[in-house]
Amino acid sequence: MNALLKDVRDNPLLWLLVFVPVVFVAEKLKPGAHTLLFVLSVLAIVPLAALLSRATESVAAKTGDAVGGLLNATLGNLTELVIALTALRAGQYMLVKASLAGAIVTNTLFMLGTSFLLGGLKHHVQEYNRVSARLQAGLLFLATVALLVPSAISEADAAGVAFTNKLSLGLAILLIVAYGLGMLFSLKTHRELFASAGHGEDGEAPWPIGLALATLAGVTVLVALVSEIFVESVQKAAEAFGMTPAFVGFIVVALVGGAAEMASAFSGARKNRLDLSVGIALGSASQIALFVAPVLVLVSYVIGPAPMDLQFWPGAVVMVLIATLTASLVTNSGRSAWFVGVLVLMVYLIFAMTLYLLPPRVP
Repeated sequence: MNALLKDVRDNPLLWLLVFVPVVFVAEKLKPGAHTLLFVLSVLAIVPLAALLSRATESVAAKTGDAVGGLLNATLGNLTELVIALTALRAGQYMLVKASLAGAIVTNTLFMLGTSFLLGGLKHHVQEYNRVSARLQAGLLFLATVALLVPSAISEADAAGVAFTNKLSLGLAILLIVAYGLGMLFSLKTHRELFASAGHGEDGEAPWPIGLALATLAGVTVLVALVSEIFVESVQKAAEAFGMTPAFVGFIVVALVGGAAEMASAFSGARKNRLDLSVGIALGSASQIALFVAPVLVLVSYVIGPAPMDLQFWPGAVVMVLIATLTASLVTNSGRSAWFVGVLVLMVYLIFAMTLYLLPPRVP
C-alpha cells in the first residue's frame, strides 16, 4: 500500500483521481447535466488508466510480457463487456455492434500505430516477437471472416432472420473454441515461440504482486462504473460538441473505453517493451472479436429481448477487414520505427474523418 501511495504522491497525473468520487456525486445530484458528466468521466478515466498501467507493468515484470499483455487486454475489455451487456439488456443491438466494431478498429490501428510512433521517437528501431503478432493478426482475420459471412449472405441471398440467428450462434461457438485453442497454443504447447524479443528498460521498481493484483481488480471495477456514466452522457454531449452518432460510437466511446489498455501499451513502447504493447493492442482486438462478441451472442438468448446476430452493416465490416489487413502487413517483419506508426495512424484517421463527415449506413 505504501508503494501505491508513493506513486500517487509523486505522479501529478494521478492527482486527477479526485475526479472519481466527484463524477459519482455529480451523477447523483445532476443526472441531466450530460456535458458536465461527460467531461468529469473523461477526467476520471485518465488517472484510472494510468494506475491500471502501473499495476499491469508490475504483473508483467513477474509473469513476462506475453501473459502481462493478455492480462491487461482481458481487464481492459471488461469495460467494453460491461457496457455491451447493459446495452444488450436494453435491446440496443446497434449500439452493441458499433462499440464492438469500433473497439476492434481502434485497438488494431490507433493503439498499435501510436505505440509504434511513441516507441520509435525514443528508440531508433524496435524489435518484437513477430510470431506472437502474426498469431494475433491471424485470429483477427478469422474473426473478420466470421463477421463478413453473415453480412454477405444476408445481402446476396436475402436470408431470413431465423437462418442468420442460427448461423451466428454456430459461428459464435466456433470463434470461442478458436480463441481457447489459440491461448492453449501460445501459453502452453508452444510458449517458447512467444518469448519477448527484447529486454527493454527496467523503469520503476515493480509493486508487490499482491498489491498489483488488488489494484488491477479495484481499478477495473471503477473504470467500468465510470465508463457507464460516460456512455450514458456521451450521446447528448456529442450533440453539444457537434459530433455525429457514428463518430461517437466508433471513435469516442472506443477511445475512452480503451484508455486503460492504451496507457499500458504506450508506456511499454516508450520503455522499449514493444512485445507488451503489441500484445495489448492486437490481443485486445482479437479477444473482443473472438470472445467478447461471441459471448454477447450467447448471452443475448438469456438476457436480451431477442437473439443478437453477427450481421454488421457493410461499412463496419470493411473497416474491420482493412484494419486486420493493415495489422498483418506492418507486423510481418518483427521490427518497427516511428514512420510505421504514422502509416497505421493515417489509416485510422481516414476512418475517423469519414465517420465524422458521413455516418455509416445502418440496416
